[in-house]
Amino acid sequence: MDDQTRTELEAAAFRMLLAHLDARSDVQNIDMMNLTGFCRNCLSRWYQEAAEARGIDMDKEAAREIIYGMPYADWKARHQTEASTEAQAAFDASFAQNVSRKAR
Repeated sequence: MDDQTRTELEAAAFRMLLAHLDARSDVQNIDMMNLTGFCRNCLSRWYQEAAEARGIDMDKEAAREIIYGMPYADWKARHQTEASTEAQAAFDASFAQNVSRKAR
């Protein structure tokens, strides 16, 4: 497979991922982090970093709007719920474990 075709397929898969996440606004970022180790905010940060690596000036909010399909504040107001005690505890434990690994 040539590089152009690979890039086009990756872009199509990424667009499908965004559409899927848009359709599953019931899935909270903390739950994604606990299950997969990344969330919508991670995707927006990676998008912003990729843009900046190519000399494209993009701030955090612009990148988040691309990933969320709307301003982040609007998405939070419409879809974000308070994290359960269990989800927050799992996130905190995972964060502490990752920090410990990086310190080694």
